[in-house]
Amino acid sequence: MNQPGAHVSSPPSTPTRSRGRNGTSLVTLGALLASSLTLSLAPRAQAAETLLSQGRTATASSAEGAAWSAAAAVDGDLTGTRWASQWSDAQWIQVDLGATKDLSRTVLTWEGAYGRSYEIQASDNGTDWRTLKTVTGGDGGTDDLAVSGSGRYVRMQGVARATGYGYSLWEFQVYGSDGGTNPPPAGAVKVTGSQGNWRLTVGGQPYTVKGLTWGPAMADAPRYMPDLKSMGVNTVRTWGTDASSKPLLDAAAAQGLKVVNGFWLQPGGGPGSGGCVNYVTDTAYKNTALTEFAKWVDTYKSHPATLMWNVGNESVLGLQNCYGGAELEAQRNAYTTFVNDVAKKIHSIDPDHPVTSTDAWTGAWPYYKRNAPDLDLYSMNSYGDICGVRQDWIDGGYDKPYIITEGGPAGEWEVPDDVNGIPDEPTDVQKADGYTKAWGCVTGHQGVALGATLFHYGLEHDFGGIWFNLLPDGLKRLSYYAVKKAYSGSAGSNTPPVITNMTVSPASAAPAGREFTVRADIRDPDGDQVTPRIYLSGNYANGDKRLVDAQWRSTGNGTFAVTAPEKLGVWKVYIQAEDGRGNAGIETKSVKVVAPPMTGTNIALNRPTTASSAQASYGDCPCPATNATDGDTGTRWASDWSDPQWIQVDLGAAKPIRTLQLVWDPAYARAYEVQVSDDGSTWRPVHSTTTGNGDVDTIETATTARYVKLQLTARGTGWGYSLHEFGVYS
Repeated sequence: MNQPGAHVSSPPSTPTRSRGRNGTSLVTLGALLASSLTLSLAPRAQAAETLLSQGRTATASSAEGAAWSAAAAVDGDLTGTRWASQWSDAQWIQVDLGATKDLSRTVLTWEGAYGRSYEIQASDNGTDWRTLKTVTGGDGGTDDLAVSGSGRYVRMQGVARATGYGYSLWEFQVYGSDGGTNPPPAGAVKVTGSQGNWRLTVGGQPYTVKGLTWGPAMADAPRYMPDLKSMGVNTVRTWGTDASSKPLLDAAAAQGLKVVNGFWLQPGGGPGSGGCVNYVTDTAYKNTALTEFAKWVDTYKSHPATLMWNVGNESVLGLQNCYGGAELEAQRNAYTTFVNDVAKKIHSIDPDHPVTSTDAWTGAWPYYKRNAPDLDLYSMNSYGDICGVRQDWIDGGYDKPYIITEGGPAGEWEVPDDVNGIPDEPTDVQKADGYTKAWGCVTGHQGVALGATLFHYGLEHDFGGIWFNLLPDGLKRLSYYAVKKAYSGSAGSNTPPVITNMTVSPASAAPAGREFTVRADIRDPDGDQVTPRIYLSGNYANGDKRLVDAQWRSTGNGTFAVTAPEKLGVWKVYIQAEDGRGNAGIETKSVKVVAPPMTGTNIALNRPTTASSAQASYGDCPCPATNATDGDTGTRWASDWSDPQWIQVDLGAAKPIRTLQLVWDPAYARAYEVQVSDDGSTWRPVHSTTTGNGDVDTIETATTARYVKLQLTARGTGWGYSLHEFGVYS
């Protein structure tokens, strides 16, 4: 956005594109009769915008010294490097885009010595210039200027300084349409400098890693790589490298991006990961991995997109899933020693690209320090505690720099539990702030932290995708724009709807199959119309991480009546608000689905209950038959794993029976019959089914009997039969 107080004008021949925004519009969701209703107009077509200037050749009329050359204003580092001119007016800085490009925007991030008056000019040959924008009354900060025109060269021509110093820019960014390829910076990649004053260089030029982890299929890289470039991203990270990597590398090179090529080692993925390896004794595994990695290093060492090699992911931490005590220590030492063997092998094949290794725990770094001296730098995955990495590095007395290879908002393992005892997912606003904070912590550790590949440029529209993906289902989140602003200096001209004050009622007692209430305030900062949708996830109820369409209706004023699933347990409910421009705001809260309350008296409660069998010691058992009539849905009866089985309750005397409620565990009956008896010997059927699906069965009947029995003939799973509650209501 233009700085307040600055007057910006365009030449008469150059039209100005409006960037006005209505920041006070409140969208109220009207009556909805189905599960979704589009309230938006057709989106306007917008051309893709690309950062054209980063890493390109830049020159200037002067420099205050060698440390403040023109190249420092196009290196992607918004806070660490800058161009500074001599202390006089009429200074300039220009960037060569390599070919004539259509131009849409320039972003100037000023240091304290800024220009009060200046012009943005373009040229096809570097000699004949035309003015695209004139600024008078500038007040420093960040000037985000819409321009229209084309040119190979773009220049800031200073007219009048605002201070007694010269002109100084942290970054001079030029955006537009890139019709052709833009090869990445060429030359060897090196970690240079000395203790606490390191930098990454590509072909001798400073390079700050401004990256994202890669989620889409490798084959889809040509489709998504231009978007990454438009965000100011210069690097992507992968976890594995093989023949399928080539489309990604080629697409990255075409857009001027680099790739951190990963190699997977077991047990990768940290806590909960699988695939144990004995690094002390399993020579065959290590030799196979070393041979495979060497093959792909040799294949891609000369690829222009290769930035560095990353060996392993979170395995030092993950080894705790395989070993304990002294053996765990031996395995961690053996693993990091093997990582060093891999690093030496890679260096022997490819001396022109650094080697690193990632973990999710700074407690892994002492093992690397002791056993892996051939690593050029360390890497760390860190989320909510990312700012603590700097202090851990200082306290550990390490002598290598690092990059953050995953980072972003607080993860599921870092947040407090909500009222239903599950992790309380941060809001969209909190997640966006998390990315901003993460990048600030990285750039704040100057000379040591060499950048980051934040998590995650992914498209999955599921439980994990909503938590971490910047664009689930291709929809851009507030986090997407937070990363874009961090990397490019500007979030752009249109951002997603913002959802606040989301509530669910009743949050801890929503009856299965019945409606509960969801409410939220939805505001679009640009005044766009909004399409609301509501989804459910059973991740905590049944392990299914998918998002499924909820059955819902609007009751006005941002309030919705949502039908609860039949499956008991804690579910996540999501509001997704789309603006018709490819953006979405998404918020989520939990809801605990319980058995529907029954009217009348449960005449089976605490009555004598028997069964054909009962599990004595499996999981949470013993699970006797009496658990099904104790009124506690936290206990259960469980039978042997065979057909048929039965469970019956003695009501003490013949009593009128109106309704049965069966609350099943996941081990349910697909086929069963409800039988009643006056004497416990002669039984008559009152209900039967062969299509049971578990969850909660409510059975209406009109009979009188002393005994009620479930005759269970076909299981719905490979386990036995299991009931949380067997309720009989008069």
